[in-house]
Amino acid sequence: MGKLFQIGNIIIRVYANDHLPPHFHIVAPDSQALVEIETQRVLKGSIKSNRKEIEAWVSANIETIKAEWNRINPRFPIE
Repeated sequence: MGKLFQIGNIIIRVYANDHLPPHFHIVAPDSQALVEIETQRVLKGSIKSNRKEIEAWVSANIETIKAEWNRINPRFPIE
């Protein structure tokens, strides 16, 4: 259900029919975060585990995240 990538036990998800602003979710056993795609700013929650590894993956794969958002949220496309 929306799983885009997994780093150990941390999952990065993009959900269909989600709300604005365009964002993705980071789900870990000890924390959850909602991250804005354009700014990569944490809007809600926190990242407690493997923060640097997650940030590096997101930076390297931001176009993949945008493409997935656009694919499953066509009402709110990212240009």
